[in-house]
Amino acid sequence: MPLFTSPPKSICFLRLSAIGDTCHAVAAIQAVQRHWPETKITWIIGKIEAQLLDGLDNVEIIVFDKKSGLKGMQAVWSQLKDRRFDALVHMQLALRASLLTLGIKAQYKIGFNFKRAKEAQWLFTNKKIADTTSAHVLDSFFAFTEYLGVPRSAPTWNLPISQQDIAVAKQLLGDKPTVVISPAASKDERNWLTKRYAEIADWLHEQGYQVALCGSPADREVRLGSDITDLCNNKPLNLIGKTSLKQLTAVLKQAEVVIAPDSGPAHIATTQGTPVVGLYGHSNPKRTGPYNNIDSVVSVYETFVEQQQDKPAAQLPWSTRVKGEHVMQAITLDMVQSQLTPLLHKIK
Repeated sequence: MPLFTSPPKSICFLRLSAIGDTCHAVAAIQAVQRHWPETKITWIIGKIEAQLLDGLDNVEIIVFDKKSGLKGMQAVWSQLKDRRFDALVHMQLALRASLLTLGIKAQYKIGFNFKRAKEAQWLFTNKKIADTTSAHVLDSFFAFTEYLGVPRSAPTWNLPISQQDIAVAKQLLGDKPTVVISPAASKDERNWLTKRYAEIADWLHEQGYQVALCGSPADREVRLGSDITDLCNNKPLNLIGKTSLKQLTAVLKQAEVVIAPDSGPAHIATTQGTPVVGLYGHSNPKRTGPYNNIDSVVSVYETFVEQQQDKPAAQLPWSTRVKGEHVMQAITLDMVQSQLTPLLHKIK
């Protein structure tokens, strides 16, 4: 039986980070809105992620800055002190997020199944979803909404990107067909090799495409962009650190294809309907790959996880990661070209 057989008055979603996961959460939250348009939705979200999702239709955004610690929690609790939700949907497997739930009043606090509730999340919830089999994070988020009583549907996204953001993207890219490379993952060891990014950029130029680099203003990303550009025979358009998150989303929307390791921009591109060639070695692409382009992923994860764990990936815990700075070297230029070619062929 679903938790609700009629529309609840209010639901609070808690998913603070990361950008890719909040993109997955958007699809689940908007599925709830389509099924129960009268239900009031509140979303507690991280500071950076809120820069992308501020203005989401009919969603009250409450920002939690994790760097502010207890004071940040108290600020959230103060905002919600006179509120009691019908349900709190706790989608974050982190102790900090679980502690944040202590000051939020709700009839039901819904968390992951015991088998997946890392960092003792199960202690902070009074209802658990049954799902222990979903491979992809997005599917596990839809398991929460199904538990609430929302029928499963194909994920769709409507992000709050303005016409002004789109105009900036079009001005930056011009009228040239563009492939965007977002080279930086959250950790440097998950990036592809700098030299190979440059080689694929030059190859794309030979195929007739403009290449644009994108990313955040973080020093390590800016350096990576400069290093790639220096190695290219034909200099790409380097937009790293030069766009807001919403402008970046608009750039990804204009792209013909996006190339990225396991990172936020891969999932943002998915929300915009842009094909993604994901580069995966440390995490399971069946769990964290670009949802609509799992078949276009270049992955060496399975090979390395079996070497390191002595078991096939299918027999390992849901979130098992591969370790080592050498892993992404195993992704060759040919492997990426072979996944790009059919996508580029479709465009032409």
